[in-house]
Parts: sequence; C-alpha cells; structure tokens
Amino acid sequence: MLLESDGEYLTGLRFGEESEHSASSDLPVFREAGRWLDVYFSGMIPDFTPPMRLQATPFQKAVCNILLSIPYGQTTTYGRIAEEIARQRGGRMSAQAVGGAVGRNPIAIIIPCHRVVGSDGSLTGYAWGLERKSALLELERNNSFHLE
Repeated sequence: MLLESDGEYLTGLRFGEESEHSASSDLPVFREAGRWLDVYFSGMIPDFTPPMRLQATPFQKAVCNILLSIPYGQTTTYGRIAEEIARQRGGRMSAQAVGGAVGRNPIAIIIPCHRVVGSDGSLTGYAWGLERKSALLELERNNSFHLE
C-alpha cells in the first residue's frame, strides 16, 4: 500500500502505485494512517480517522462523505447514494455519476468505497480489483461481531 500526504494530511491511500507526491515516511499522518490500517486489518473497527484532505470536486467530496457514513460490515448501492445526493442538493442524480465519483476516491479503505455494490448486491467496479473488494468485505463480515 502506498500512502500519500501533503506533509500534514493524508491525501492518498492506494494499492501498489508509485507516486511523486509522497513525503517522508516518518510523518505523523503516516503513523496515524498506519495505526488505522493495523486496527482495521486486525478485524477491529478503528475509533479514529487520520487527518485527511480530499483533493476533489465538491460533488466527489459529497460522495466521499456519504461513503464515510456506511457502517463497517454493511454495504449500500450506487443508486442509494445517488438518491441521498439528490435529496441533499435537490433535483436528480444518476447512479452512473456516483459511480464515477466513487471510482475517483483517493483514499482507499479509510474512505470505504469497497462497501458500494450494484443494485442487485453484486460486486461491481472497484479500482483496485474485485478480488480486493471481495476480501475487504469478507474481512468486515467475518469481524462484524465487534459491532456492539
């Protein structure tokens, strides 16, 4: 996994990419993100979020805020997110537009885009591969007993 920072905030968390924007690995934000990932991959629900700064459009930020509200071990659909965005902003919103924003999520796992599934519950569209999406959802399902 590759962590990216602007020196103060986490700006990216990706699987296996190289980046010219990552800073020294001894940054406090990297230690916080590493601690969050350790808690998450140990099967627990992190009770904190490392400081993050999204470099995204207002629409993408709105979608990411909804992603952050999806409870551990649960999923939602692109359509439900579109309905929520439409409710917040008024008017209509397409699930396809939401899918595009979800696909641009710069901070994988911490902003849980893996918890978004197709309208029929199928695994669809994960920038880091459906195998990883499936594994992350399985980790959460297997550890959902921590939700008390």
